[in-house]
Amino acid sequence: MEGSPIPVLTVPTAPYEDQRPTGGGGLRRPTVLFEGQRNYLPNFIQSVLSSIDLRDRQGCTMVVGSDGRYFSRTATEIVVQMAAANGIGRLIIGQNGILSTPAVSCIIRKIKAAGGIILTASHCPGGPGGEFGVKFNVANGGPAPDVVSDKIYQISKTIEEYAICPDLRIDLSRLGRQEFDLENKFKPFRVEIVDPVDIYLNLLRTIFDFNAIKSLLTGPSQLKIRVDAMHGVMGPYVRKVLCDELGAPANSAINCVPLEDFGGQHPDPNLTYATTLLEAMKGGEYGFGAAFDADGDRYMILGQNGFFVSPSDSLAVIAANLSCIPYFRQIGVRGFGRSMPTSMALDRFSGIQRVPANIPGNVAQLSCEVAMARSGKFHSDNRN
Repeated sequence: MEGSPIPVLTVPTAPYEDQRPTGGGGLRRPTVLFEGQRNYLPNFIQSVLSSIDLRDRQGCTMVVGSDGRYFSRTATEIVVQMAAANGIGRLIIGQNGILSTPAVSCIIRKIKAAGGIILTASHCPGGPGGEFGVKFNVANGGPAPDVVSDKIYQISKTIEEYAICPDLRIDLSRLGRQEFDLENKFKPFRVEIVDPVDIYLNLLRTIFDFNAIKSLLTGPSQLKIRVDAMHGVMGPYVRKVLCDELGAPANSAINCVPLEDFGGQHPDPNLTYATTLLEAMKGGEYGFGAAFDADGDRYMILGQNGFFVSPSDSLAVIAANLSCIPYFRQIGVRGFGRSMPTSMALDRFSGIQRVPANIPGNVAQLSCEVAMARSGKFHSDNRN
């Protein structure tokens, strides 16, 4: 923290009519729109920040991460500059800008942050010809609810200016704290660059029996696994958790280097796009396979010989074996949910165990859940 205070500028702008965020998906558009349309990203970021009550925003902490796709570094810099100008006191950012969506949620809850901004277009392709996006998670770690998304959209339609510190520069590669003096600010603006995996790994240790899993992956009756990170954000998590912590051989994890264009592939974990994993599983060498999407909140599970495990069945398997998971053994579970067209395996279990299984009736919600079930998207309850 040296030299003169960094100036805070107010930049005139004009609204765009198409910046309505959609639930957990946030704002998703072609990358060329974010890069080429004047103030397109700053407009939306300002709308997000302005949706937070001024009293809650001043001096608060927020979390910022990305799936590493093309334009993420530039966008992260803009988010940092605008957060500083809008009175945010501290930002927690993953090293090199990398943080999975579940990790952002975890950090928000752990440090009681005001929310988090995630730069991702989920399972959509990356690169200059791909897509880019911005998601906003609120203080409970979950996606912005409709009332917040609507507020962001209304602000975006009337925005006339945004605040930014264009001269503020951070080093995303250096772990630790960086502080900056800003004009007309009594306290320095602080950025903390953190290991993208550590906090999330510590959460996993409190949920699962790591010793039991390690014995399964390394013991005499070793289960051979194959996990495909699809060159998205999950690569560092897969290597550190499954290989370094749980002892799976290094070749158990593939495509674990995050790439701006995801290696030219479509980071959507399904039987159409995760063909590398599917072919490996069909050989019969591996007993368990999994693939993740770009930001780590969508998955696919395969059994031996490429057997596809539907998300509804995997939920039923988890439900039937809750006693094996320390977290649920300790706190129990209040119920399960599925959409109407999915497998009845969960109903069979809940009937035996007398745990309620809810089938939503709302058509719009049902359509969303069907899409989630088909794609393998998983949303866990918040653990406060």
